Amino acid sequence: MMICGNIFSVCDLCSQGLFGVPELRSPSGFQVATKAALKNTEELVKKACSCSPGVETVEAFDQLSDGLCKVADLADFVKVAHPDSGFREAAERTCVEIGTVVEKLNTNVELCKSLKKLLDNSDVVAKLDPDSRRVAELFMFDFEISGIHLDDELRKKAVALHVKLLDLNNEFLVGSHMPNRIARSAIPEHLHLHFASEGSFIQVGGLHADSPDDLVREIAYRIYLYPNADIMECLEELLKCRYKLAKLVGYESYGHRALKGTMAKTPALILMMRDMKKKLNPRNSVTHCNGCNNGCFICSLSCSGLGRYNIEPSLYSPYLSLGSCMEGLNNLFTQLYGVSLMSEPPRAGEVWSDDVRKLAVVHETEGLLGYIYCDFFHRADKPHQDCHFTIRGGRWCQETGQYQLPVVVLMLSLPLPTKSAPTLLTPGMMENLFHEMGHAMHSMLGRTRYQHVTGTRCATDFAEVPSILMEYFATDYRVISQFARHYETGQPLPESMVARLCESKKVCGAADTQLQIFYAVLDQLYHSAPQNRSTTEILKEMQQKFYGLPYTPNTAWQLRFSHLIGYGAKYYSYLMSRAVASMVWKQCFVQDPLNRDMGERYRQEMLAHGGAKEPMLMVEGNTSHMIVI
Repeated sequence: MMICGNIFSVCDLCSQGLFGVPELRSPSGFQVATKAALKNTEELVKKACSCSPGVETVEAFDQLSDGLCKVADLADFVKVAHPDSGFREAAERTCVEIGTVVEKLNTNVELCKSLKKLLDNSDVVAKLDPDSRRVAELFMFDFEISGIHLDDELRKKAVALHVKLLDLNNEFLVGSHMPNRIARSAIPEHLHLHFASEGSFIQVGGLHADSPDDLVREIAYRIYLYPNADIMECLEELLKCRYKLAKLVGYESYGHRALKGTMAKTPALILMMRDMKKKLNPRNSVTHCNGCNNGCFICSLSCSGLGRYNIEPSLYSPYLSLGSCMEGLNNLFTQLYGVSLMSEPPRAGEVWSDDVRKLAVVHETEGLLGYIYCDFFHRADKPHQDCHFTIRGGRWCQETGQYQLPVVVLMLSLPLPTKSAPTLLTPGMMENLFHEMGHAMHSMLGRTRYQHVTGTRCATDFAEVPSILMEYFATDYRVISQFARHYETGQPLPESMVARLCESKKVCGAADTQLQIFYAVLDQLYHSAPQNRSTTEILKEMQQKFYGLPYTPNTAWQLRFSHLIGYGAKYYSYLMSRAVASMVWKQCFVQDPLNRDMGERYRQEMLAHGGAKEPMLMVEGNTSHMIVI
C-alpha cells in the first residue's frame, strides 16, 4: 500500500476493543474507525500538498500512509481470522473502502506534484537524510506504477481496475481457504475421524500432509484440490485484470510491473529458474523420494510433510511442547539481541479468541519494543496457513515525540492441548513457528523513522530472509539442546535424533527445491502475457517441465495457491531469500549461533533498516562486514 495522522494513539492500547482500539468493541466500530481515518486523510492531503519541499513533505506522506494502514492492515487481518462473521464482514467492507481511497491517492496529481517538486530540487534533496530520500523515492515509485502519467480518463480506468482487483483478490483469498466436502459414504468409515463432519458430509480443509496414513493423504489431496468452478473463474478474471492494469500503466506484463523495485528487477528470472531445474534434474526424469514409489500426490505430499524428514514425528513431539519451544525462542532472542518475550494478559475484548496470547517484546536497555499477538491454535473457519500480519508499523512520531510501537499477529494452526498433554509440535510445526517468529522479530527490531519502510515492509524478495534464517536456528543442536525436553520426564532431546532430523531433511532436498522452482515459474507464467488456455492446462504443462512428477487428474492446486494474492509474480522470493539466508547463516552464525556480537551486528546492519535501505546493499555489503567480528 502506498498511502498508510495517528488515528490510534499509544494510550489507546490500554483501552478495551480489538487490539486495544476502543472503537472496535463491535463490528460497527469499523465504520467509525474508517470514517475517522478518511477525515484525517483529507487534512493530511492538504498538508502534504501545501508544505514547503523538504523533510516535512516526506513526513506528511508517511503520516498519511500510517493513518490509512493502521485501519486497513488491522481490517485485513480481521476479515480472515476473526471467528465472528459480523466482524469479518465489517472488516472486509473497510478493506474495500480504504483500498479504493488508496488507489485514488496513488493517482492524485496534486499529491504527486508536491513530491515531484521535492525530488526535482537537487539542493533540497542533497539536504535530506538517506532514509527520507529513499522513502520519498519509494512514494514516487508508487505513483509511477499506478499510472500517474496517464491522462484523466485513463487514470480513472486504472483506479477502476485497482478497485475491481480488490474485490477479486478478496474473493480468491477467501475461496482458496474454503474446505471442500464429500458424502460420508464416499470414504471408508474408519477414516471419518480424520476430517470434520457436516451432517451427512465430510469436510476436507487441508492436505493432511503430516498424516502417516497414505490413504488419508490421498483422500485429502483429491478432495481438497478438486476444482471449484466459481474460484476458477475468479482466478482467470483476476489474472486478466492484472494484465490489463499493467498494460494500461505502461508495462509489458504484470510480472514486469510487480518486479520493478525488487532485487530480481525483471521476469528474466524465469530463465534462471530453467537453468536451476536442469542442474537439479538434468535428464528431466521423475524425481522420487528415497523409498517412495507411491502415486505422485503421495510422493509430493511426502516431500513437504513426513517424507521430507523421513522420521516418525511422534518420536520427536514429546520433546517439542509449545511451551518449551517458546522458551527456546525467548532464550535465543535474549542471547542474540538482549530481548525477552514477556506474557501480558490482554484486556477484555482485546483479542478475538480466548486462546490468543499477547507477548510484550522487551529489550534489556531500550525497554518495550512492541507487541506480538499469538493466535496459535486450530479453530473452525480459521485459514490453514501459517502467517505473519502487521497490525501497526513502527515509526518516529514527530507530532508526539515518541516512537510508535509495532504490533503484529502470528497465526498458526496448532493442535489444542489435552487433559493429559500440552500442545506437542512436530519438527515441521516447530520449524514453522521459528519461521514466523523471524518475521515478527523483523518487525520488532526495526527502528525506522518512517512507517512506510518499517520491518517487513521491504522488497518482497528480501522480506523472507529473516524468517528463513530462523529455520537454520531451529535445526541446530546448539540451539535445540537449550529447550527441547521431554514434557513428562524432562530428558533432553538426544543429539543423535537431532542429527537424524537434519540428515533426513536432505532426503527430498532436490525435489523440494524443484517444487519451489515449479511454483515460482508457474507464478511468473500466470503473470506474463495471456496464454489463451486455462490455468489448469498451464499448471499441468509447467509441472511436467519443471517438477517432473505427473499432474493428478481432476485437481486444481492453483486454486489453493493463496500466495498469488500477496506474492503475485513474486513467489520466486522464497528461493532468492533462501539463498541469501544461507549466505548469512554460513558467514555469520554457523560457527556460533548464539554469538551476541554477531546478533547485534545482524540487527543493526539488516533488521533495523526494514525497507529503508536498498536490499542489495545489505546483501552484497553488510554480510561481508559482519564476518570481520
